Amino acid sequence: MSKICQITGKKAMVGNNVSHSKRRTKRTFEVNLFTKKFYYVEQGCWISLRLSASGLRTINKLGLDAALTQAVKKGYCDWKDIKVLA
Repeated sequence: MSKICQITGKKAMVGNNVSHSKRRTKRTFEVNLFTKKFYYVEQGCWISLRLSASGLRTINKLGLDAALTQAVKKGYCDWKDIKVLA
């Protein structure tokens, strides 16, 4: 599974390591991702999402259903990508 937030669409960025002598080498800035389980009231089941810290704040602000529909509408995830736990 790729390192992309399913709510905000954040993914790794590429930048430079800059040494003391100002020599530049490529590096990646990874996203603060973690896996979290939520109870999806509208469907009556538990789901597992891979999201960043800002994605969790978005869910707290908008609610789970609104955040998921907004993410699907923007193309960050698809309904088939959401893992339903039994």
